[in-house]
Amino acid sequence: VQLVESGGGLVQPGGSLRLPCAASGFTFSNYVMSWYRQVPGKEREVVATISRGGGTTNYEASVKDRFTISRDNAKNTVYLQMNSLKAEDTAVYYCNAKYAFDSSRNYWGQGTQVTVSS
Repeated sequence: VQLVESGGGLVQPGGSLRLPCAASGFTFSNYVMSWYRQVPGKEREVVATISRGGGTTNYEASVKDRFTISRDNAKNTVYLQMNSLKAEDTAVYYCNAKYAFDSSRNYWGQGTQVTVSS
């Protein structure tokens, strides 16, 4: 099982980034996918979640209307499009896969750093 995030980097406030997370080693379409983020000294928090088929999404309040989660089950990939980035969005972003029929079965990627700074 592998989740590989990419697309992180340094971006100016107001800018955009798109984070892909490529999955392998499991049946992707059976898993609810989420993006989390974590800053040093704080707990990891969920940013966005998407259902197995992509029809239902949920967002943390501070990113709603700025971030968009999507998935391509044919490519086993989930995306996080981040627009209007703010300094407080700076964090390590992690991809998570949670089995729809047993939430105790879940996997994490290694994370990708996003830094928003001028």
